[in-house]
Amino acid sequence: MAQRPDPADAKMDAASLYREDIITDRKVGTIRRMIPVTRSGADDPARPTLYVGEAQIMTNAGPLPINFEIEAKDLGEAVDKFAESAKEAVERTVRELQELRRQQASSIVVPGAGGGGMGGLGGPGGKIQMP
Repeated sequence: MAQRPDPADAKMDAASLYREDIITDRKVGTIRRMIPVTRSGADDPARPTLYVGEAQIMTNAGPLPINFEIEAKDLGEAVDKFAESAKEAVERTVRELQELRRQQASSIVVPGAGGGGMGGLGGPGGKIQMP
């Protein structure tokens, strides 16, 4: 079994620091502008600014947050590409959820392997018995 990392060993990478600005229209979503900085906190023009979109979709289990990168060279371009990037991220997430459902539905039920104790195969009141 894999061991959990020790929180005391959590060390930040000083060469990969970013300052985060949050931009929102308060209707559709949020864009996080990730501005690279040096370890002293000064802007680092040697690395590109990153844009990360955030939106949510409603599911039967409630709202599901969706995060996605937006390929853009400035904030205006990130705003223009938000809808397209969000649509692609939602479609990708829906495909992944459908695949998880398909895998769950095709799982093999093994008698006596649980069943939640609700009278399922091999559980209390189950009718299938293996020799």
